[in-house]
Amino acid sequence: MRRILPYAALALVAVVATPIVVAQGGSAPGAPDRSRVTGGTYVADPGHTMVVWEVDHLGFSKYTGIFGDVTGTLVIDPKNPAAARVDVTIPVSKVTTASAGLTSHLLRAGKDGGKPDFFGANPADAKFVSTSVVVDAEGDEAKVTGNLTLNGVTKPVTLDVDFHGAGIGMTKKETVGFQAETTIRRSDFGVSMGIPMVSDEVELEIHAAFEKQ
Repeated sequence: MRRILPYAALALVAVVATPIVVAQGGSAPGAPDRSRVTGGTYVADPGHTMVVWEVDHLGFSKYTGIFGDVTGTLVIDPKNPAAARVDVTIPVSKVTTASAGLTSHLLRAGKDGGKPDFFGANPADAKFVSTSVVVDAEGDEAKVTGNLTLNGVTKPVTLDVDFHGAGIGMTKKETVGFQAETTIRRSDFGVSMGIPMVSDEVELEIHAAFEKQ
């Protein structure tokens, strides 16, 4: 898992890839410099926030999908990193995969009115709300624990978070970015179709950008 900064409270969070924009002078506007982070409330940038999921498919390969258009808030205080809070919403209905057929399968209604194989038509949004931030003695690692609600089920999840960078973004707002990783069992959330041919364990990799309000 990645190493992380004390106040790197995260968000569960997906998006479209966009070109890298290089600032004048040859350097990017963001940098992994903690001194650039100021306290306050930040809002998720839905165009640059994503939750990437990965499962094992038949023991032959890994299969990956993305949840995007994440919304929510991050409240941070560099002087009190353990008090950081994150509350984000992930629209399951906007899931994207490399296969149109699989994407349709994830979101189709159950056959003959039965229970859907996966999320079903018009699935409820997923949500992650942090409950604690634990910082290590060196101050360079933290675990962000919170409640993940997915498919109508709420379970505690702990994220290993990594501070990616901070600075003034292209919208002229203070921006902070984070990465995080965790692993969940989809069966815990009532999504058990295909186990064990398709793994129960789902690896999540989160990339999130927040703009200060």
